[in-house]
Amino acid sequence: MVTQYGIKFAVHIITNHFGNLVAKVCECLLRRGPLTFEQLVRFTELTKEQVKNSLLVLIQHNCVQAFILEQEGREGLKVNTQYLVLFDNILHRLRFPKFLEIVSQDLDEECVELLEGLLRDGRLTLKQMVDRASQRRENAVALDVVQGSLRKLLMIQYVERCPAPEPVLSPPVEQDTKKRGAKSKRAEKPETIEHRIFEAAVPAEGIRFSLTANSELINNSDISPMRVGENVAKEDSTPFRANFEEFIRRLRHKVLIEKVRTTHDDDAAAVLRAILDGTRNAEKKVKMEKSVPLTLDAIFTELQKTENGRAMTMERVRSSLVLLGCDLGKYNDSYTIELKKIIDSARDEEVESIVLKRYGRDAYRMFRLLSRTDGFLETDKIAESTFVEKRDTPKILYKLWKDDYLHMEKLVLNGARQSKFLLWKVNKPILLEHVLDEMHHAALNLSLRLAYEQEKDGELLTVPKDKIVGQLQQRYKRLRNAWLLLESSLMKLDDALMLFHDF
Repeated sequence: MVTQYGIKFAVHIITNHFGNLVAKVCECLLRRGPLTFEQLVRFTELTKEQVKNSLLVLIQHNCVQAFILEQEGREGLKVNTQYLVLFDNILHRLRFPKFLEIVSQDLDEECVELLEGLLRDGRLTLKQMVDRASQRRENAVALDVVQGSLRKLLMIQYVERCPAPEPVLSPPVEQDTKKRGAKSKRAEKPETIEHRIFEAAVPAEGIRFSLTANSELINNSDISPMRVGENVAKEDSTPFRANFEEFIRRLRHKVLIEKVRTTHDDDAAAVLRAILDGTRNAEKKVKMEKSVPLTLDAIFTELQKTENGRAMTMERVRSSLVLLGCDLGKYNDSYTIELKKIIDSARDEEVESIVLKRYGRDAYRMFRLLSRTDGFLETDKIAESTFVEKRDTPKILYKLWKDDYLHMEKLVLNGARQSKFLLWKVNKPILLEHVLDEMHHAALNLSLRLAYEQEKDGELLTVPKDKIVGQLQQRYKRLRNAWLLLESSLMKLDDALMLFHDF
């Protein structure tokens, strides 16, 4: 879901990081979809050299993916290279501090430095990582040190091999749906071109998170480190990149756990964490609707790995599973949790919080009632259920409808006397898209204000700290406080953005 302000925000991020020319190519792809090189030159009105260099920058920083599309033509199969912008990866650039914090909690400082280089410089080969690590220190950094850090990051899937530079996409095959029922047709979602490119470009699991293409070599402890080093040396041209998918999965887990903690208690949160940790290797998708099935014994074993978990009894675990509404599987006494319900509840609370702050408590009660009701409610019924004055109710409802928070329909009954009724409901799919667009708009405004503050007093950054005294010191403190407030607000808003777009 890419909203209009989402596009503007993404273009602003690229402009800030790489300049106007790169941003112009990026915006063209965001608004028009996948394009060939020739189309990009024509639509952007830039030179071929400018478009080429802009694409190289965007590809280097994982914001564009090239692919070869096979198409049926009069003379047979035609192929052409097209370029697809990766909207999510552009927004992930805001989250680099969050990604580094995750790694700092799980791994050592060397791993943090290596990932920081990948986030800052984009795709890097092992040789480039060694060169950059050596530049940051007085003495040259040994290959095996960087290699060891990279191996740790690959093992925990924070780093991955880059996808194929130009995967080939064949024409989509039309499936025979005559034998399928209407229900199965509705359940199946058509594959997006992004998904097809991802499937074609990403290496096989055994290679994707391996230091060398021969994963057996790395996993075999009997093979000497020298032979491993020789194998890596042959592949020093292999580029690696940060695995954004894994970081988003970890951030989603954090939101799920904290939501359960506030809704229920620490025990329920500990059980959910145990289930997510115990099924991490089996979990393949970020937006999974249900957790991977796990037995009670496996959940209890996972809990015993933590200090708080070791204090829990089997009875407390069972009680927490009941609180979480776990579905008991038909086989192997396995349990699953409706993760989507937890995320949906968090989204509902976020929207209700916006309504409360913007429109007041009466509007909040009415909106909350409608969001938890299937179908329409009539104006007087809403007033009675929320204890709001009948004369005020239409005004509040109209304001929410005008701002796209409610859906309204007019009902006319013809009888002895014609009667008109206004019916109201919350259309969640449309509402969530609207709220997401508003969040992108707010994030853009915050970013523009931050850029303005940085540009206005940017010269202060060049003044030595011992020279910042008197009025200059006051200006510096004001600037620093403004930056911290704006950056903190943007990071909090980004948490909400991820809740609605990435989770």
